Amino acid sequence: MPIYNKLVRDRIPEIIKMNGQPVSYRRIDGEEFLKEAKRKLEEEMKEYLEAQNSEQAIEELADLLEIIYCLAERHGHSKAELEIIREYKSDRRGAFLEGWFLEKVGESD
Repeated sequence: MPIYNKLVRDRIPEIIKMNGQPVSYRRIDGEEFLKEAKRKLEEEMKEYLEAQNSEQAIEELADLLEIIYCLAERHGHSKAELEIIREYKSDRRGAFLEGWFLEKVGESD
């Protein structure tokens, strides 16, 4: 039996059981949850960075959003509040759409 020891989507244990496989799992919370959610965020980011095409990339971005929304909730903010904060920062400082690459600030050559 493979050992995973990682945070998974809510329905994964149910799906494994429905497939007739034995499964061992438990609910985590508090600091343990935050630690594992951060590990999951890293895992999903790695999968995005390793995506071979746009279809894989968009799937991984959806996974990233899911864990980001979950973390926002755990930090006391809804998806809507997260979006308000994102919009505020975008309005104030811009987004990343134009592709500006900052090389240095101060003393010109």
